[in-house]
Amino acid sequence: MRADPAASNASREAQEGIGELMSGLVIEREILIEAPAEVVWRTITEPAQMSRWFADRVDLVIEPGAHGYMGFGDQGGQVVVEEVDPPARFSFRWNHPEGQEPVPGNSMLVEFTLTPAGDERTLVRVTESGHELRDWPDEEKQRYAGEHRDGWGEFLDRLAGVLAQTRPG
Repeated sequence: MRADPAASNASREAQEGIGELMSGLVIEREILIEAPAEVVWRTITEPAQMSRWFADRVDLVIEPGAHGYMGFGDQGGQVVVEEVDPPARFSFRWNHPEGQEPVPGNSMLVEFTLTPAGDERTLVRVTESGHELRDWPDEEKQRYAGEHRDGWGEFLDRLAGVLAQTRPG
């Protein structure tokens, strides 16, 4: 039996469409910061520091399993700390339905990875995932990814600015 070339092309086009959708859903940003990893770590994990560049209101204990709150103006919500590995990794889950514990499929995972780039510089990578697993229309997943990709770019720029202000000289 011979394969139907039209069916083969349709299958390939469908797979390419899924690949384009998934690549469009990636939320990952990086920035090289002129500060040592230990300084960057404190700025991304201490609530008083986080409110200088990220959320307006941060009520959070930085330990795995801790429940807290982050507020952004008139928006905000509960967060749950996932991983704390100073000064290299910090992650939390957010945007989960009220009254439910955040798990893969009902929440987003935000992961910060800090990589020293010499003694006085740090590469900061933030990745947000989980929206691709939500039971949302593809357009909603794309909208979320685009908005949050842009937002993380702005927040990382603000982080760099805050750290530049604290550097001597």
